Amino acid sequence: MGTSVSSQTPAVYGNPFDLDEPSAYAAWREWKLTRRPATVADLIVSVADPRQLTADEHAALLARLRQANLALYQFDPAITGKDAIRALGRQFGLERLDGNLCADDDSITSLQVSSDGARGEYIPYTDRRLSWHTDGYYNPPDRQIRGIVMHCVRPAAEGGESTFLDHELAYILMRDASPGWIRALMAPDAMTIPANVSQGRVIRPAHTGPVFSLDPATGALHMRYSARTRNIVWKDDPDTRTAAAFLQELWRRDNPYVYHHRLVSGQGIICNNTLHNRSGFRDHPDPDRGRLLYRARYYDRVAGTALREVFPEA
Repeated sequence: MGTSVSSQTPAVYGNPFDLDEPSAYAAWREWKLTRRPATVADLIVSVADPRQLTADEHAALLARLRQANLALYQFDPAITGKDAIRALGRQFGLERLDGNLCADDDSITSLQVSSDGARGEYIPYTDRRLSWHTDGYYNPPDRQIRGIVMHCVRPAAEGGESTFLDHELAYILMRDASPGWIRALMAPDAMTIPANVSQGRVIRPAHTGPVFSLDPATGALHMRYSARTRNIVWKDDPDTRTAAAFLQELWRRDNPYVYHHRLVSGQGIICNNTLHNRSGFRDHPDPDRGRLLYRARYYDRVAGTALREVFPEA
């Protein structure tokens, strides 16, 4: 278990995400940059039984989630049932599952290479790389994905590394460069995802919304984003276009705030839908031994990570 994670919080008076409250932002920014876990190893917590965490295990995971919006866990790879993943999420207030198009009947998705039906049409069910995104960026405002548990049952034979960037750090990098870009990406018409139409049938209508927003229930920062250059329509104004280009550059340069990790059997992540991607991979020739991850996506944010819970004066 990493040892550099601290639970200390600063005195933050006001909303750090309000562009008109620079003092609150400065205090929160200093804490965020100085207290973030330095390496991916500092994010990993070993747990004995994900279905019943000890108080220390829960506290260790929560500390990392408060500081990085992300924690990695590891437990006995012999525990493979979805019930363990569901139970782990519930201990962090994750209840409302997103029954998305390709989810299993229990609303938890089995991510594996597929050539059958609708799944084979989407990149997560192939061995190709996934570009930077937050999950459910195409969902309507009332069904935004705020929490995720993703568990590795079997890794790929080769490749399949995940990369993570706390969306609050992306916000800091952009706000430091130009607060006007933040204002542009918080506009309700900043980014449009066109309708998903298959064989003349509308599977999902177009959805327009902000990139950065504040969760009305918790006051926490939420991000809705995809780095895809196709099927994304940005608002046609200078600040929005420049802000979108700035985000693309975050992925192209050596960003010190990015975590790289290849999940192995028995490992997984719990997060507040941070930015992430995945490299391409080579799967095992035997389908029964191929890469398999379980992904549970929630409309809930991780309990205990609300802005006012981390910073009581906010």
